[in-house]
Amino acid sequence: MSRTHVLTPETIESYQSLGAVVLRGVFNAQEIQTLEQGIEHNLAHLSDLVQVASQPNDPGRFVEDFCTWPSNPSYQSILLNSTLPHLAAQLMQSQTVRLYHDHLLVKEPGTKQATPWHQDQPYYNVSGRQNVSFWIPVDPVPLASTLRFVAQSHLGTWYMPRTFRDQQAKWFPEGSLAELPSIEDKPDEYKQLTWALEPGDCVAFQMLSLHASSGVGPESRRRVFSARYLGDDARHAVRRWLTSPPFAGLEKRLPDGAEMNDDLFPKVWG
Repeated sequence: MSRTHVLTPETIESYQSLGAVVLRGVFNAQEIQTLEQGIEHNLAHLSDLVQVASQPNDPGRFVEDFCTWPSNPSYQSILLNSTLPHLAAQLMQSQTVRLYHDHLLVKEPGTKQATPWHQDQPYYNVSGRQNVSFWIPVDPVPLASTLRFVAQSHLGTWYMPRTFRDQQAKWFPEGSLAELPSIEDKPDEYKQLTWALEPGDCVAFQMLSLHASSGVGPESRRRVFSARYLGDDARHAVRRWLTSPPFAGLEKRLPDGAEMNDDLFPKVWG
């Protein structure tokens, strides 16, 4: 049974209107310790989906891994028993919440590799607007290396998803979606949201919110766990390409447009 944590109407409205909000102190000390243990276990037992997103000559290392919660009891505890399901229900304004997937993102000290501007949903196999990603650090994250968001970018255009290292279009066909605007060159047009974070805090954002981050300093390790949830209107969007993360064979069980009613995506609220 998950813990509850009631959000203010102002926080929910900010999420709905801006696409991203900071949530302070929503994890207790035991949960932070549990999550840290889960991350270290994950790093010691990387899955077949692991990706090294940094260049070979990077002085640090940017490691990502996906969908390891079924074999990681610490992740299970956070995903199922913390305040996350209740927070997700409130932010999405959804009667039900399903776990979509987990995502590990670790930038070791000195990592120069930036995370370029992108949206998450174009990489995925889901449609619908009731969704939320929680970006949860177990290390302090200063403004210099935290996530940056473009306010209200979740309300409109889908942008072309590309690989982080070489900017290849491996998902939607080239030219089928809009290309990213010059966000950094137009700060007045693209208002950015950003928050320094401490362990216990997290950022919640809608899966179409444009976001990016920089590398980390030589003394800074940035271990982050992302938890992603789906709401009432989420439907399976069968793709002709390998999604990120992939869910091999799912189209045989869930046709295009079906509710995400599968053991891979357990209902955790409602």
